[in-house]
Amino acid sequence: MEQKRIMELETRGEVLVVRFAAPAIGAATNLEAIGHDLRDMIQKKQPAFMIIDFTRVSFFSSQMLGLLVDVWRRLKDCGGTVVISGINPNLTRVFRITSLDKVFDFYPDTDTALQALARPAEG
Repeated sequence: MEQKRIMELETRGEVLVVRFAAPAIGAATNLEAIGHDLRDMIQKKQPAFMIIDFTRVSFFSSQMLGLLVDVWRRLKDCGGTVVISGINPNLTRVFRITSLDKVFDFYPDTDTALQALARPAEG
């Protein structure tokens, strides 16, 4: 199975939207290639924001969590921010158990995330 079918990329201004199309993401979905594509995109485009949309995903392996942390760190090093959208309650639980709910901001869907990222920071 090709990662192109599993992951869709869309650029909206300064925001890179990453949508996963597969209901389960693990070793069989070629996470290494997905990670390579995401790291390459960060290096080349250095988006201000990245939304990772899990609307269609009901399961992912622990390798996916590692990839998310790697992507978060790389984008943060470039001054960018990663947020998560469309995550189901079971996956939300995984983020809580691993304390990654303190690292990422979560939004119910991509449109809500886009609206939140478009607002200027208060302060």
